[in-house]
Amino acid sequence: MAWVYLFVAGLFEVGWAVGLKYTDGFSRLVPTLLTVASMIVSLGLLGLALKTLPVGTAYAVWTGVGTVGTALLGILLLGEPATGVRLACIAAIVAGIVGLKLAA
Repeated sequence: MAWVYLFVAGLFEVGWAVGLKYTDGFSRLVPTLLTVASMIVSLGLLGLALKTLPVGTAYAVWTGVGTVGTALLGILLLGEPATGVRLACIAAIVAGIVGLKLAA
């Protein structure tokens, strides 16, 4: 169950990272509230995952899921470039996440 908590925590990390863009410097109330809520849920689920997973592995996977998700949403929603090098780097992060999962 800890891996499920960790993956969902990573998804909420994506939510708050992308949400920051929509808060307009925390000047828009609803996006700010949703972003802060995502932060709280993400950290809470990470804390639950850390009850059984090693901190180094869990933190790396959490940030990796957040990084990959945020980069992909940046490409899909915000028009950020999808260069070959960028996509290869995202793939390398995914490979690292899988490797950490297999090693744990």
